[in-house]
Amino acid sequence: MQNWNSLTTIEQLSEIEKHSFERPQILFKHSTQCPISSMALNRLTDDETRLAAVADLHYLDLIRYREVSNEIARRYAIVHESPQVIVLLNGKAMYHASHHMIMPNELLNILRTAKF
Repeated sequence: MQNWNSLTTIEQLSEIEKHSFERPQILFKHSTQCPISSMALNRLTDDETRLAAVADLHYLDLIRYREVSNEIARRYAIVHESPQVIVLLNGKAMYHASHHMIMPNELLNILRTAKF
């Protein structure tokens, strides 16, 4: 997970949102207690080099930092799920997926068509 930044505070989330006006931001909400979440994380980390080439990557341990997870749900009007991936662009959530729908190739396709 060398390309992933740990997301631990709401202040960081605000900075990430600002950066989304310059480059897409990927948030991955991970439950360390869920095998499906571990499977999704493995898929993303297997493709992290390609993802990092087109977006900044952020990892949230939602068990430890539940308040940050709740703020993401509130701020972007996305129902909390775990695992969950969210793409921020221009300060808004332009894409999100959860569970088995988290696919690196789908994320890459979405990011290739992203417009600022």
